[in-house]
Amino acid sequence: IGPKDPVPILLKGLRRLEYRGYDSAGVALLNKNNLQCLKKAWKVFYLESVIDDSAIKALTGFYQETFPPSGMAGTAVLDICSSWISHYPEGYTAEKIAGLGMNGEELGRNKVLTEYVVKDLNLSPSLPYDDASFDVVTNAVSVDYLTKPLEVMKEVNRVLKPGGMAIMSFSNRCFPTKAVGIWTGTGDLDHIWIVGAYFHYAGGFEAPLAKDITKKGILGQKGDPMYVVYARKQNMDL
Repeated sequence: IGPKDPVPILLKGLRRLEYRGYDSAGVALLNKNNLQCLKKAWKVFYLESVIDDSAIKALTGFYQETFPPSGMAGTAVLDICSSWISHYPEGYTAEKIAGLGMNGEELGRNKVLTEYVVKDLNLSPSLPYDDASFDVVTNAVSVDYLTKPLEVMKEVNRVLKPGGMAIMSFSNRCFPTKAVGIWTGTGDLDHIWIVGAYFHYAGGFEAPLAKDITKKGILGQKGDPMYVVYARKQNMDL
């Protein structure tokens, strides 16, 4: 009992135990006389994603607003730095939804993907896809781990169709030992400018836009800040 938000404290304790090899994690919180129990298999990271469900819903809602219509013929979407879930709208389909990430087992659990490639973009920032082959490219909360961001963004531009959109989303939550130095040493507003600069200096994009899509968490706690920076590929024919 106290004035502090208990969720980060509990998660910090669970992360300290993670090395022991537990296959699931959970918390129980009393919120206005209502006991809420949350549990998730695998790592604490997945429990975090459940607790801050508002951030996920906000990102999914943004995708809903910006993606091409579901089931549209010829539509292709690419999720880079992908994992076990892409946070796309429920039931969303496209002719091609490709995922590119570092863990084949997790990518195989991502039900929305029609195909996937295992690749570390920090070792090789090239994308194994043809020019102008995707309508949308997404990167959910992983842009802060890219050590060659300009090279990756140039590749994103290359594989996008003219007028296609790239969407980079991020929060203030990260693994400090994995995030690049410029990220850990700066704040939320700086991060928006940093990602916007990635678009600008990669070239070939329209002026990037930014949006704060932060909402409250399902346990009533202040949700993680969630931001998107996005831009369309320039259409040289116009």
